[in-house]
Amino acid sequence: MSESTEGPGPAEPSLDEQIAAYQREFRDLDPQVEQVVSALGRLNRRMNVAYGRQLAALGISNAEWEVLKTLVLSGAPYRLGPGELAKRLGLTPAAMTHRIDRMAGEGLVTRDRDENNRVRVIVELTDEGRAKWLEAMRMATDFEEDLLQDLSGEERGLLGELLVRLLRRVEHAQPDAGGRLTDLD
Repeated sequence: MSESTEGPGPAEPSLDEQIAAYQREFRDLDPQVEQVVSALGRLNRRMNVAYGRQLAALGISNAEWEVLKTLVLSGAPYRLGPGELAKRLGLTPAAMTHRIDRMAGEGLVTRDRDENNRVRVIVELTDEGRAKWLEAMRMATDFEEDLLQDLSGEERGLLGELLVRLLRRVEHAQPDAGGRLTDLD
């Protein structure tokens, strides 16, 4: 009887190998374009894994991070109604309610009635939620500095400008693509 030596599966092909295979199967491929978009896709995927690991180390999920970030971006006093949170995150009200329930139970946010309108509920970032957000930002900053360490300040600036140009092109061509795709949630 032999032992199973199953590992994580076959290694991902290098970018060059991927592009060569694509060119073999699709002759109209522009290898420069494919190199850019494939590298961006791989970088995004690997960065998301790294950020996910950092958040897990803090005991929060990516979904919780998104709520913390949205509350911080709203500005002091870091308060929004659940409907506004759901809209900004591209979630259904039911999904938002579930997320808020979990986060309130963890002490990351509070949910109280609006003093000026007792029908309206307000979700507010707690000190603990803000502390988690700040620690996640510290960890992300260290990771991002390490990621870009081989680029000069000028190269970082140029890369940033080029990526923003690409982002604007996509936003112009796909103005409704900023939210989540409901079939992928």
